[in-house]
Amino acid sequence: MNLYDKLLQYQSSEMYPFHMPGHKRRKDDFANPFLIDITEIEGFDNLHHAEGILKDAQDRAAALYHSEETYFLVNGSTCGILAAVSACMTRGGKILMARNCHKAAYHAAYLRGLDIEYLYPEKEDIFGINGGIHEDIVEKALEEFQDIQAVMITSPTYDGVVSNVEKIAQIVHRKGIPLIVDEAHGAHFGFHEYFPKSSVEMGADLVIHSLHKTLPSLTQTALLHVNGNRVDRECLRRFLDIYQTSSPSYVFMAGMDSCVCLLEKRGGELFESLRRNLEVFYKQTESLGCIYLANHGLMGKSGIHDFDRSKLVISARNAGFTGNQLANLLRNRYHLELEMAGGSYGLALTSISDTEEGFLRLSEALKEIDACLENKIEKNTEKSTLTIEDIVIKNEVWCRIHEALESPGESVLLEKAEGKICREFVYLYPPGIPMLVPGEIISREVLGKIRRLVREGYSVQGMADYSAEHIQVMNTAIF
Repeated sequence: MNLYDKLLQYQSSEMYPFHMPGHKRRKDDFANPFLIDITEIEGFDNLHHAEGILKDAQDRAAALYHSEETYFLVNGSTCGILAAVSACMTRGGKILMARNCHKAAYHAAYLRGLDIEYLYPEKEDIFGINGGIHEDIVEKALEEFQDIQAVMITSPTYDGVVSNVEKIAQIVHRKGIPLIVDEAHGAHFGFHEYFPKSSVEMGADLVIHSLHKTLPSLTQTALLHVNGNRVDRECLRRFLDIYQTSSPSYVFMAGMDSCVCLLEKRGGELFESLRRNLEVFYKQTESLGCIYLANHGLMGKSGIHDFDRSKLVISARNAGFTGNQLANLLRNRYHLELEMAGGSYGLALTSISDTEEGFLRLSEALKEIDACLENKIEKNTEKSTLTIEDIVIKNEVWCRIHEALESPGESVLLEKAEGKICREFVYLYPPGIPMLVPGEIISREVLGKIRRLVREGYSVQGMADYSAEHIQVMNTAIF
């Protein structure tokens, strides 16, 4: 079976998508995308020199999000992160960056030869997820490292945790440097008071949004918003030219503009409908005994300033279930596909494209699972040992990323890698946060975590050896 046939087969199944993209396979603007798949012909502008219809479309997006300038990204938020970091930094400069940033931020650091100082998110104990980046640690780091050229954080996190971007922006701006916010998972922020405010409104200089993650737009479509005078916009455009394809898809760009127009015309109505669906869902599941969901009770703890309630963080810890077991049960028995599973929780992503029926199917499934678990004397004893410390790890840095990747190296068995210098990224994916970064010293602790995660069935990526039995290290000896 080829890929197209497999996709059609999946589409015709009963599987309901509690995962991205945010259109949930329900938007039918372009029944035949080949009809509108063109190149830069007369009258249709050029994304790399937008001055006509594409400039108008980008300006429309800027007006919707209240930014000074907005750029269409057809290479996803990855492209926006690469361009944002590159434009804010001189080659070899120092960036202050949250350790839980997406791998694209690390790739930008590699390409620009950057020195990284890390901000570590606080630990959230109840669900075992990343907390927020507290503004106090940002201020302390900027006082300690006077040569920081830019600050980058991720807010919201994959799980919906929002940091206090407004206060962080004020602290960063007192140093006269820009704040970059990877808000890829918050493109729906700012359109309804039920959801958090957008970092665009909170003072960030550069904000990256993945339209496709939480809104009805095609996979790979994203936006980069620019505000203020702390970023050289000519430099930013130059890096966008470098990182964006020279053949941008008009299907993608039309989809982005269509999404923006939809929010212009019906945003209030659609987000109010989503709010109602979410409120009903939370009400229907509030009496669960073994399974429980994250809510606004997390706010004010662990650096969590706000929480995105469209992210359904479903904990199975009290049920004695791992997140993977919960996700597998929902998939195989109830035909509900979650976005991800980790530790003792699963993550369901919702959007304005979700249906009442979809929410009802999930709430009924959780109630049925919960009732079965409560009636059992003995619960499942196979508990996950995954904690947030397994993902966000404080490793000792030996050299910069590019120095490690561009040095001679070799592949060694994991058990022989202790004390050596890592020469490749090691991610837990999703969400794509590095456990090891090139140039970091490999400790016995991190090796144990890698082996345990592989054993428990998590997707450990980035290593040349897909089996995760070998790891690339530098030939350099540490004395």
